[in-house]
Amino acid sequence: MTDAHKLDCEAAEADCRFIVQSENEKEALELARNHMQDVHGQDFSDDELREEYLQVV
Repeated sequence: MTDAHKLDCEAAEADCRFIVQSENEKEALELARNHMQDVHGQDFSDDELREEYLQVV
């Protein structure tokens, strides 16, 4: 079974229910980064997202 990379935005923003999950880490990071920028106006590097918010499930 392949690991999936998941970001649950509720962990960063209590009022947001956005979740991204992908077997492709690059895709998950891109979608998460775009969401955080477009919806929350916050810029994160891939490393910041990986360290703080991305989970391997």
